[in-house]
Amino acid sequence: MKRIFLTLAIAFSIVAVQSCGNANNDSKKTADSINETKAPENIDDNNTATTPVAVSEDDAKFVTEAANGGIAEVELGKLAKEKGQHLDVKAFGEMMVKDHSKANDELATLAQAKNITLPATLGTDEQNLKDELSKKSPGDFDKSYIEDMVKDHEKDIKLFEDASKNLKDTELKAFVDKTLPTLRNHLDHAKSVKDKLK
Repeated sequence: MKRIFLTLAIAFSIVAVQSCGNANNDSKKTADSINETKAPENIDDNNTATTPVAVSEDDAKFVTEAANGGIAEVELGKLAKEKGQHLDVKAFGEMMVKDHSKANDELATLAQAKNITLPATLGTDEQNLKDELSKKSPGDFDKSYIEDMVKDHEKDIKLFEDASKNLKDTELKAFVDKTLPTLRNHLDHAKSVKDKLK
């Protein structure tokens, strides 16, 4: 009975992830929920219907958080390329798309190898931010976008520094340690653009 319930829960979660367009669906929370049901510590010994994630639940949560942030960086970078007025804002957006697309691809390969479900779309908060930025006037957009990029990269660096200390999986830790210098470079770059916009 427990196996049937778990299988149904996973199937329902997968359908929920694939239901794009549902405004109430937070893709990151759904991915976390699926990974939680697949965490080795949450699968009983008799359940062969579920292939567990190959990492701890905490490691899987870091992966979904990092993927969610990476998706947002790419989407907001595209928006900056379209809507930005200042050449440095457009160039920064281009850098976000290029660098975070590369990191997202690397993380997706790692996640697939470890059976970790990733968010399929922007999380609710990130979608709300994108919608809010989309409504800004061209003059206000540049400042708002760059201010958000400074805050976001400060948050990302903290997430990755904590992950570098706490992740149990060596391949994920190697990804984190490889990515951290790029995030620090992005933060420095965002701060320099912000100074130019004053």
